[in-house]
Amino acid sequence: MSEIKYPELAEQGKMNLEIAELRMEALLEIRKKFEKEKLFEGIRIGMALHITKETGILVRTLQAGGAKIAITGCNPLSTQDDVAAALAEEGVEVFGYKGETSEDYYKYLNKIIDFKPHITIDDGCDLVSEIHLKHPELIDSIIGGCEETTTGIIRLNAMENDNALKYPMIAVNDNKTKHLMDNYYGTGQSTLDGIIRASNILLAGKTTVIAGYGSCGKGCALRARGLGANVIVTEVDNFCALQAQMDGFRVMKMEEAAPLGDIFITVTGNRDVITAEHVKKMQEGAILANSGHFDNEIDVKGIEKAAKSTRRVRPMLDEYIFGNKKIFIAGEGRLVNLAAAEGHPSEVMSLSFCGQALACEYLVKNKDNLEAKVYQLPEEIDDHIAGLQLAANQIEIDELTPEQIKYLNSWQEGT
Repeated sequence: MSEIKYPELAEQGKMNLEIAELRMEALLEIRKKFEKEKLFEGIRIGMALHITKETGILVRTLQAGGAKIAITGCNPLSTQDDVAAALAEEGVEVFGYKGETSEDYYKYLNKIIDFKPHITIDDGCDLVSEIHLKHPELIDSIIGGCEETTTGIIRLNAMENDNALKYPMIAVNDNKTKHLMDNYYGTGQSTLDGIIRASNILLAGKTTVIAGYGSCGKGCALRARGLGANVIVTEVDNFCALQAQMDGFRVMKMEEAAPLGDIFITVTGNRDVITAEHVKKMQEGAILANSGHFDNEIDVKGIEKAAKSTRRVRPMLDEYIFGNKKIFIAGEGRLVNLAAAEGHPSEVMSLSFCGQALACEYLVKNKDNLEAKVYQLPEEIDDHIAGLQLAANQIEIDELTPEQIKYLNSWQEGT
């Protein structure tokens, strides 16, 4: 039985799902395949993903293959209530609402566990870790799982290294069609979208500090520069810092960047990247936003404790008083692109969710040969996804001739 907050929003949710489908042609091609094969008949898939219109199209795709679905959110602020209502009307077990309490968040995670899934789809690894820590009796019946984001992959690799991982996981985030598209183009656009919706700030001429220069940080830096911002990058990785410098950005420590920035964006996958000590050095009106998965990249609790006072001044924008200056945090320090905006555009999520759908197929087809390890999908599946998107964009590319294939596979022919 679903637990949602606004069932009356179902019609609006259906219209948003309709718009998303128009822009997710690659995933719809996979749906056609699943409808014919019915590979997931008798299989329950439990999902802890952002309940957005794009996720709804993934749900429909898996249902087309015969799966039974239960879904909850993977962030207290990311559920789109209209979509949750629409999916509940379509027979999906949906648990979530925007603005969940921590208590409800974990209650709903356990609703997915009560569903006894054969496959888990996770974004951040909370569902997987909850099963491993508190419900090990379910593990024998689980075929495997898929993980959507960098933070979750970090946690899964730690589990594997500790010999704690007990069923196979597909690192969907490691697909090129995921982390080089979703993280780069999606995060870059949707993060700035969230900041602008929350604050209505002009980025042109502002100094924007990007903490982390992985795929997400690269995307944010590129989009900020495109809107006229002066970009500073902070990093802990030598090569990523070097890349940022070679890409034309100033690189320095956060301690040095703190007094210079107008806007700060964290995308590291680590904690305490911006602390109260950094905030004390910031200038009047600085805006802090996070696009890393968890809400600990900005130490919101520490900042709140150190502030004289705090208040909500706009939807998803909170003001903190330090001395005589005002500092602002967007989206409560949670994923700003989902807390204050709508997440990544549908075209980008089509690629990511092609990866999720085909990862589920891969698990079912290879269930007898997979160990309790973190796997990456074969390169040919990643290439197939890219090809689906090119076809959706009506783009054709060249093909290798037999002579070219022979040349690439030989070693005798040289200079």
